[in-house]
Amino acid sequence: MKKKYFVVWILTLSMLFAVAGCGGAGTENFSADAAATEAAIPQEAASFAGESYDTAEGVAEDAGGAITSENGIEPVAENGRKLIKTVNLEMQTKEFDTVVEGINKKVQEMGGYIENSSVWGSSYYNTGSTRNSEYTVRIPSDRLDEFIEVVGSLGNVTYKNESVEDVTLQYVDVESRKKALETEQARLLELLEKADNLEDLLTIESRLSEVRYELENYGSQKRLLDNQIDYSTVHITVNEVERITEVKERTFFEEIGYRFNDSLYIVGAGLKGFVIGIIGSLPIIAVWIAVIAGIVLILRKVFYGKKKEKKGPRADEEPKA
Repeated sequence: MKKKYFVVWILTLSMLFAVAGCGGAGTENFSADAAATEAAIPQEAASFAGESYDTAEGVAEDAGGAITSENGIEPVAENGRKLIKTVNLEMQTKEFDTVVEGINKKVQEMGGYIENSSVWGSSYYNTGSTRNSEYTVRIPSDRLDEFIEVVGSLGNVTYKNESVEDVTLQYVDVESRKKALETEQARLLELLEKADNLEDLLTIESRLSEVRYELENYGSQKRLLDNQIDYSTVHITVNEVERITEVKERTFFEEIGYRFNDSLYIVGAGLKGFVIGIIGSLPIIAVWIAVIAGIVLILRKVFYGKKKEKKGPRADEEPKA
């Protein structure tokens, strides 16, 4: 019985050494011997597909919170994490043109740019209406707080929202995969120079094409992340108003007075709008009065003529021969 267990133990050790030997052989550099290189070309080219993604698994956080990598990649964020900041602002103003001009000026002064903008409200038929504008602005992240403070002082800020997205791990993952693919591309180019048969040449070129496509993809992702991290996004809405909404704490009696004054303002604005609408519409009203009067006269003449025909000739009138 002991002999039987001894044989099983010997076979198990043999299998473990065989597996370990195969695994170690897969990670060694290629032999300088030409015959060995030719035999390894298709195997090495095929093994790169899974190898390029294994390096990203080594990314982890150490006890201090810094981003590290077990495969030797330098920390991405030396002084902080990779953050994407977004700010939303809504503001009121009585001086719409001044605020819009101020926003454009500050964006240029701080090295940013306007990604999108739109203005609406006034029209040819309604020149007295209030205007509104929306901006999507990109500002260098290190000057974001300064920009928000300056723009906020241009008008009355009624709404403000700030959000931060931490993309540190995503950034490290993209950079790790990109570096692994660059290493694979260099090794494939070396194998391509040593390939001496058509089959190996086609295998290597096929994988090289895939690697270059993936490199471009990860390169685009990294450039997009860099842009979002380096330039914060600020959404600004500017509303032109006739009366600024005061945002502050009030006592009980101050609130009553504010509401009473607000109601008087609404009533006055309504009467003002009604009078302006009537006076402004007088030319149109005059045209409609003339049209209606003309229709009434025509209908009256038609009905009067029919009524006269029905009565017949008068008694004192002689019948015509």
